[in-house]
Amino acid sequence: MLKKKPKMAPLAVIPRHVAIIMDGNNRWAKKRLLPGVAGHKAGVDAVRAVIEVCAEQGVQVLTLFAFSSENWQRPADEVSALMELFLTALRKETFKLDENAIRLRIIGDRSRFHPELQAAMAEAEAQTAHHQRFTLQIAANYGGQWDIVQAAQKLAGQVERGELRSEQISAELLEAQLSTAGIPLPDLCIRTSGEHRISNFLLWQLAYSELYFSDLYWPDFRHDAMRDALADFASRQRRFGKTSEQIEAEQRTSC
Repeated sequence: MLKKKPKMAPLAVIPRHVAIIMDGNNRWAKKRLLPGVAGHKAGVDAVRAVIEVCAEQGVQVLTLFAFSSENWQRPADEVSALMELFLTALRKETFKLDENAIRLRIIGDRSRFHPELQAAMAEAEAQTAHHQRFTLQIAANYGGQWDIVQAAQKLAGQVERGELRSEQISAELLEAQLSTAGIPLPDLCIRTSGEHRISNFLLWQLAYSELYFSDLYWPDFRHDAMRDALADFASRQRRFGKTSEQIEAEQRTSC
């Protein structure tokens, strides 16, 4: 899976967690007079390229928005083809992920998926669960609003059972109930295809993420494009509400 490519020099600043909205598969296919599913299949190669660059640079977590809760509204034949592609990819790629010490996590509401696909998800996660170097997180039937609601419901259940008082609910407690619990928050969110929105993706988690937008359709977002995104991130100063002077003073103190 991880082919040998000319490597990029290590960057001074590396995001621990990169999240990507993989957009433009259909438009890529339409531009080439191909069916939409051809774009989704071509997008798998872009996934491999991005994983290679992230592993090369020391990124710890890569989250890919594969299928949103709104995507069920697409034509039935396209949804069916996507489900088949997802199942095929799980069966084909899990061994390669395991071989390359990559842990697979899948976030989202799985209840709507076919039992066969749900079983394949569970098997792939179990097979790779022991790896710690790099985590590939796939968001499938995922929506940021759904994630916050299900977290709130869990906390409400604890209040109803007398395990928690409502005034004890904090941002930290709610974050611990999100589907991404235990994973560092995204430092960088990338969206391809020229769209400038986050489309209900990781709404809570992206609060302080750097945003990077590429005009490339997802199937064309390969090694060089990913390296450009990481280099752009490394050039930014993340202040988290502080002034530039405060950040620079902290950096001098830590040196």
